[in-house]
Amino acid sequence: MSARTSASSFASSSAGETPRAASTALVINAQSGTSSIAQPHAASPLKPGRRDTLEVQQSKALSYILRHGASKEQLKLRPDGFIKVDDLLRRPKLKGLTVEGLHGIVANDAKRRYTLASEVDQLTGGPCEWIRANQGHSLPVDFLELIPIATAEELPVAVHGTYLPLWEVIRVQGLKTMSRTHIHLARGPPGSPDVTSGIRPNCNVYIYVDAKAAMADGIEFFSSANDVILTRGQNGVLSPRYFQKVSKPDGTLLA
Repeated sequence: MSARTSASSFASSSAGETPRAASTALVINAQSGTSSIAQPHAASPLKPGRRDTLEVQQSKALSYILRHGASKEQLKLRPDGFIKVDDLLRRPKLKGLTVEGLHGIVANDAKRRYTLASEVDQLTGGPCEWIRANQGHSLPVDFLELIPIATAEELPVAVHGTYLPLWEVIRVQGLKTMSRTHIHLARGPPGSPDVTSGIRPNCNVYIYVDAKAAMADGIEFFSSANDVILTRGQNGVLSPRYFQKVSKPDGTLLA
């Protein structure tokens, strides 16, 4: 069954937190390419902080289930990443979330994390709504709507955000997919025009990738539904030889 995207289509990147304790650092490492620490399990939903609104709590739980936790929640994930909305809203982690509330989370998500799709239910003949995360999965998802980037001219800037404590490992080992299916890049650093997703705003190291050199060596790049740039590199690794430059947010060069 293929999803037919409804009139409103939304999506997201992998937003995260500033590194704090060792367990948090493990999650960041999994998303930033280092392998100096043991491979972590997929991130579990963060316990809502006292400052979180109900919508933020529900959004975090939604993101976790769609990207990482469908199997644990006993939800059927289609090969294209979609989960039936009715089934999703029955899960205890989303207790109290209504269809209208779900639509509000999707519509108000600045980074366009999610896509809603409406189909005809083959059993009942009535309408059926589905939802998926547009990227950031640790679960195997084979048929996300990824747009191949054919030429380097289509990708003049490709930058990966990370943190200073991780840079010394990344500079030697390169960027890795780790627990995710792709390495995540953005079309520019945070604050760049038309860049809505791809780098956490608290990253303090920007790795600029030479897409032309990488593509010349057969490395493929794709654009997700919310315009995050995705690549698997070569066997899950993007070598440091493709690092064009590395800088801090203030422009100070690290490499």
